[in-house]
Amino acid sequence: MDTAAPTRAEQQIEQLLEQLEPGSDRYTVLSSAKNFKSSWVDLGRLLKQVRGSRLYSDWGYDSFEDYCSREIRIRRQTADKLTMAFHYLEKKQPTLMEDKLRPLPDYRSIDLLQQAEADTNFTSEQQQELEQAVFEGKISHPTIAKRFREMAMDHATMEQRQLSEYKSALSAARRLQSALGFLPDEFEGRQLDLAPLISSLEQAVELLDTEQELIVE
Repeated sequence: MDTAAPTRAEQQIEQLLEQLEPGSDRYTVLSSAKNFKSSWVDLGRLLKQVRGSRLYSDWGYDSFEDYCSREIRIRRQTADKLTMAFHYLEKKQPTLMEDKLRPLPDYRSIDLLQQAEADTNFTSEQQQELEQAVFEGKISHPTIAKRFREMAMDHATMEQRQLSEYKSALSAARRLQSALGFLPDEFEGRQLDLAPLISSLEQAVELLDTEQELIVE
């Protein structure tokens, strides 16, 4: 079976690994980052140590965010989700990390569960439903994310619902515009101009986003 070619980020990580001492803290974290999709718990644990002990400073980085983006090639938001998901498992599901037979939940699903538990609008029944979905291991992350959005919309304001609908329409219009560009010239409707619609949706989304920010403030 052919193996997929490494991405540019993976190549850069591999090059840096060759310059580091195997077994060192920096090497261990970077190696875990390279494989984090299959072992996110290890990376979450290590990143928690890197941030808590400010190891990134010893390695020449001004901030944790700078280290994440430039060395291990992940966004700060992803690093936050990884460390918080690890902390959640460590506190509430410690045996799960030791059980080699049970699959680990997606760290993104744990992030959604944490959001639901922190949001007083989510009922205890909804929180319990999400918790079961996350830890039973029978439902994929996209399905859990869809259910989370449905629950969130149950108690959303009219403006929030409208914003969600506009964003969905904008995403669909952009995808259609991109797809039309790949059609042969002879296809009727290929030259359909979606720019005015996309522009109007962008303005509507920006306006509603601003209004929601003012409400929060």
